Amino acid sequence: MIRHLKHNEIDRGRWDACLNETPAVKPYAMSWYLDRISPGWEALVEDDYHALFPLPCHRKLGISYLATPLFLQQLGLFTAEGDRKRMAEEFISFMQGFYMLVDLCIGQEAAVPGYTLTPRYNYELKLDDPYEKLWFNYMTDCRRNINIARRYPQEIVENPTPEELIALFRANTARRAGVTRNSPYLRLQALMKHCTSSGLGRILGVRSPRGKLLWGMFVIETAGRTTMLFTAGSRKSRELRTSYLVIDHLIRSYAGTGQIIDFAGSSIPSIAIFMRSFGGDKTTYWRLYRNNLPWPVKLLK
Repeated sequence: MIRHLKHNEIDRGRWDACLNETPAVKPYAMSWYLDRISPGWEALVEDDYHALFPLPCHRKLGISYLATPLFLQQLGLFTAEGDRKRMAEEFISFMQGFYMLVDLCIGQEAAVPGYTLTPRYNYELKLDDPYEKLWFNYMTDCRRNINIARRYPQEIVENPTPEELIALFRANTARRAGVTRNSPYLRLQALMKHCTSSGLGRILGVRSPRGKLLWGMFVIETAGRTTMLFTAGSRKSRELRTSYLVIDHLIRSYAGTGQIIDFAGSSIPSIAIFMRSFGGDKTTYWRLYRNNLPWPVKLLK
């Protein structure tokens, strides 16, 4: 039986236990992730937390709605066993009475009447092979850029702070990306601090000779999966091809382990080409959308 749980009704121990039974699960649905990126999240659960469907809920003008927040790629149906697509369709049908607007990215191609589905794309690289074979599978331009980066004295460090990484992004990319409000960055900062202090993640970077952060990357490391959640770079780092150097370093460190490097997506062509250049496989997730808001509120969305 599916149940709808408010935020304070969710048993986080049983929630995370279910996720930990799911092979190579993405971190986005873990309670510690949702608590920081989507405060007040709700959930659908089946039976004794056998299956989970997290709900990043919001409230505006007295109306409850679902929307995927920034710095969270996808959610959907999570279970250790069973037909995830069919179960996702059942959960989505169940939640129709709770939220008038649904705008979620999910991992299942769930066809439910009244909803539209739009594909979005990610890249993942499974590191079963030794580094030499992984290197061979890089695209020619990728290998060339790594070799250019190696000509410069760039030391990869793990001492950048969350504040430094976010400041670098805001100075170089935020306006172009349309992310200028403070609140998403405060939530991301809280997530980074939690992960780096609890062994769930690292911040890798390269500094200038004077110690200024040129490029950095926040990765979350869970069982079977390393997620490249957030990157930031300066104009100088593009000249030095620093991003290629650091990602190659990460891949080399996990080569032969079976770990999955999750590039955390983008459907933006230039970013997709960059991610694909490391030899990863294209994967699909879905934007699920339904708007039953009353007129004229519907026009505001």
